[in-house]
Amino acid sequence: MPWVVAATISRHQDRTIWVEMTIGTGPLRRRFSTVGVLDRPGRIDVSSDDPLFERFKQTWTFEPAPKGGTIVTYHIDFEFRSRPLQFLMGSMFADQVDRTAAAFRRRARQLWGPSSKPI
Repeated sequence: MPWVVAATISRHQDRTIWVEMTIGTGPLRRRFSTVGVLDRPGRIDVSSDDPLFERFKQTWTFEPAPKGGTIVTYHIDFEFRSRPLQFLMGSMFADQVDRTAAAFRRRARQLWGPSSKPI
């Protein structure tokens, strides 16, 4: 993930994982925790109650494409509690959606090989 500097799974139980993440750009770094719920094979929901955020939710959905392959949808909704941090990192964070999708495609190709169909 483009803005993720570090990520460590701190706990994994059944379909739930707890992750400590550090995000940043240049010298600016912030650490926070998330909880991910895996609903295989169709969905991943990630949220954070960390004090860094007013709200933080990510959703990944995976649907079979009509002609083969998978349709992947990624949505993120967040707001930092700190107005200066929201100003500094908010637009950078939101702009990373395209880079996140590209990173996902690259990793999928590494794992499953090239495809003639878009991911």
